[in-house]
This record gives sequence, C-alpha cells and structure tokens, in this order.
Amino acid sequence: FDMMDLCILLKCLWLNPQRSGSQFHLFINTLKKHPGSKLAEMFTGQPKLRTDSEGRFFIDRPGTYFKYILEYLRSNQVPTQCIQDVYKEALFYDIEPLIKQLEDSPQIFGELVARRQFLARVPNYSENIELMIRIARAEAVASRQSNVIVCVVKTEEDAARCQDALNSLDTDKKSVVKFGPWKAVPSISDLLDCIQMDVEAKGYKISFQPHVAEKGFRFKSHDFFYKFLFTWW
Repeated sequence: FDMMDLCILLKCLWLNPQRSGSQFHLFINTLKKHPGSKLAEMFTGQPKLRTDSEGRFFIDRPGTYFKYILEYLRSNQVPTQCIQDVYKEALFYDIEPLIKQLEDSPQIFGELVARRQFLARVPNYSENIELMIRIARAEAVASRQSNVIVCVVKTEEDAARCQDALNSLDTDKKSVVKFGPWKAVPSISDLLDCIQMDVEAKGYKISFQPHVAEKGFRFKSHDFFYKFLFTWW
C-alpha cells in the first residue's frame, strides 16, 4: 500500500505551554487535499514537521479550531460556528477554497467589505486606537479607572469647529485623541461603536459617553467630545 495513505497522529500544540495539546487521527492525504496550501506543504516540503518518539507530528498552533479545518478537508463542510477564529486558521494554513467560502459568510463579509473598508477611510484609525490605550495605561497608576477624551468629527467643517472648541476644552490638549473627518456613510455613533469594539478586542473593558464640559464652554461638548472609560479591576 501507499505509505502516504497511512493513518497518522497529528498533535496541534497550544501557543500557551500551560494548556494541553489537541490530538487528531487522520490520513496524511487528507492534510494534502489542497496541494497549494501551507498545510499541504508542511507534509510535502522541506524541512518536514518534526515528530516525537511515538511518531506524532507537531503543529505549533491552537488546536481548538483545527477540528473545523479537518471537517472541511474531509467533507467540504464549511463551518457555521466560530467563523472569525476558523477564518484566521484558514488564512494561516492558506487553504484558499475555504478562505473564499468563509469570506462569503455574513460575519466575514461584513467585517472585510463593510466595517474595514469604512475604517480605512478614517485617517490614522489604528494609530489612534493605540494612542488611546497608551494614554489610558499612563493614567491607570493606583486607579481603578482611567479616562480618555476623544474628539470625533465627520466633516471638514466640524474639524475646524472642533479645533476651536479644543482650545476651550478643560483638559490637556495633548491627551485628546482626534478621529476624522471621513468620507463614508457611517455616522459618528457608528465610529464610536467601532472604537469600543476594537479596544475591547484587545482585552480591555471600556465604555463611553458624551463629555460634559464646564460652564462657559463655547460649544456643546457632546457635539465633538466623548469620554472613554477604561476599567482595570
């Protein structure tokens, strides 16, 4: 018989060494079903995957979602659970047919075509998210919570008004993170939701509300300014 059809024991190691690995029994040709994929190359190219004394192959990836990858390889069944995480694994293993089918799912389509395309039109969006986190962490010393003031403007006109308002704002101007303007349909509330979503995706607990300035402020502060609250414990 063909040695390449032998049933093998594949072990996917967790990136976190404190957690146990996942083991899968399967035919090696199942892993090579899509010849152009990175997964297939792991078992055909050089150097080959290392094995332990029992002949088990090791892949240094979380094993949690590999069962969905394996089910697709065996039966072409596209997963309906954990779509975002399975998509990341499909990208890592470079299984092009699965990637394309997952990108047609509402979850991935909405993220890639709708949300990310919108955020790509917001200047310095990713950099501003990181700046917010740095400011919040700097303010967190001996505190349960820390605040970050964010200025959000959609149009060039509002950007000019925001700059005037910023000069009267009762806070350190350098600590205010400015988002916008942008040319796309989504509103300010849509962007605020995106900010919260992406900060939370990094593991932070966060909420936001309109920033209320002191009396005598020349503009309604909630026209531009929002307070993002980071809670640490």
